[in-house]
Amino acid sequence: MIKGRIHSIETMGLVDGPGIRTVVFLQGCQLRCRYCHNPDTWRLKGGKEMTVDELVKIVKRYKIYYKNKGGVTLSGGEPLLQPQFVLEFFKRCKEEGIHTTLDTAGHGCGDKKLFKEILQYTDLVLLDIKALDEKGYFKLTGGSQKEALEFLDIVQEVGTPMWIRHVVVPGINDNEENIVKLAEFVNNLSNVEKCELLPYHVHGIKKYKELNIKYTLEGIKAMDEERFIYLNNILAKHLNIPHKVPSKVI
Repeated sequence: MIKGRIHSIETMGLVDGPGIRTVVFLQGCQLRCRYCHNPDTWRLKGGKEMTVDELVKIVKRYKIYYKNKGGVTLSGGEPLLQPQFVLEFFKRCKEEGIHTTLDTAGHGCGDKKLFKEILQYTDLVLLDIKALDEKGYFKLTGGSQKEALEFLDIVQEVGTPMWIRHVVVPGINDNEENIVKLAEFVNNLSNVEKCELLPYHVHGIKKYKELNIKYTLEGIKAMDEERFIYLNNILAKHLNIPHKVPSKVI
């Protein structure tokens, strides 16, 4: 019986995919993103063990709300660190007629064949693009961009629809050049439905103090609303797909 380690479950999510969603945060992540607001998901052995049957039972309680492509999103942590659990859970969701979304940075250190199989049962991939070059990627995450790009190639090959996400941090990547490069990067992909800029915020700093982990972006303020809207306008100007410019920072 396959079990997964679950950090937490959000039952009425509105931002991690289309419609109303149950968002399941899986435990474990090998990246150490400097802006991560959930450092309590990093430890691979944390969280609560659950079987696929147990999780499906929870998800089905909210099926009545999954209209207009609502459904289930597996997030983290990094879901691909538990690929067998993700595969079996998504299979069951599809049997129940539930829309499936995978929220990932593409870092699973796993079997590429298995990832392809997971994508056969995935309706949407939310892919977090941390940075657009190896140096910037390592500086922000402590990891290598190579694995994320390999996963992106697999998504392209399978043809699973994608939403691209990119966190914008003041003083690090909130410049026009970076946003134009992001647009060019997305324009070269074949199956992107949406590209989102996510504003840096400071909501998770308290967790770092509680876990006695150094917060390396100490002193950087949350994303300025005017600047954020300006960068979204730059993105909209250069993207080949429609981009809705937000009226405020959410």
